[in-house]
Amino acid sequence: MVKLDRFDLKILVHLQRQGRCSNVELAEAVGLSPSPCLLRTKRLQDIGVIRGYGADIVLETLGSHVVVFSEVTIGSHHPADFRKFEDVVGKYEEIVECYNVSGGYDYLLKIVAPSVASFQALMEQLLDEQIGILKFSSRIVLRQPLLRRNYPLSTIISGKRSWE
Repeated sequence: MVKLDRFDLKILVHLQRQGRCSNVELAEAVGLSPSPCLLRTKRLQDIGVIRGYGADIVLETLGSHVVVFSEVTIGSHHPADFRKFEDVVGKYEEIVECYNVSGGYDYLLKIVAPSVASFQALMEQLLDEQIGILKFSSRIVLRQPLLRRNYPLSTIISGKRSWE
């Protein structure tokens, strides 16, 4: 676990909201001078707290698509079988998130495809890959009433819920 102080936390919170701000803007927002702010930001990048920066794309503006969550159960639970599954699903750009989970299935996949037919073709291709898929169950997203791109950093670091 990485030790962060209040300035590191302020930097992270601000960068989550405005990742394209200049170092001068960031320094002003968190109450530091530019030089120490830049050093802290670079340190957060170097130690792996900040993975990178990216654009928040509004897919609806680009055309028709479907978002699907698929629950996948694999037949064998040997570490090599998990690695094989993860290596293969990593090759498909439509699979944008993959979680190894506990409970009634082994993996939860988030898939973004141009159409239901395209999604179905992807799942058939995964089955053809012979990566141990025993069964899968999928749910097509109808709408997304809530989307948060920012993590609750203060809550995670303090261990206290925000509503307490």
